[in-house]
Amino acid sequence: MPLNKSQLESAIKAVLTQEKNKRDDGSTSIDNISQKLATAIDTYVKSATVTVNVTTTGSASAQAGTGTGTLT
Repeated sequence: MPLNKSQLESAIKAVLTQEKNKRDDGSTSIDNISQKLATAIDTYVKSATVTVNVTTTGSASAQAGTGTGTLT
């Protein structure tokens, strides 16, 4: 599955809007924003599907094929 950039943009906007609308002194904003952005980026990257070609050699049972997985 391709990465969904608009979903990441929405998550970033939500983080910034939440902090903007807070009515506190802002002393924890940097920590809150960095933690939430890191989570959004982590989710974005891990949503990727990676496709690879696999080839083994060296025996009569050598195989070639493809594999699909996700980032962890």
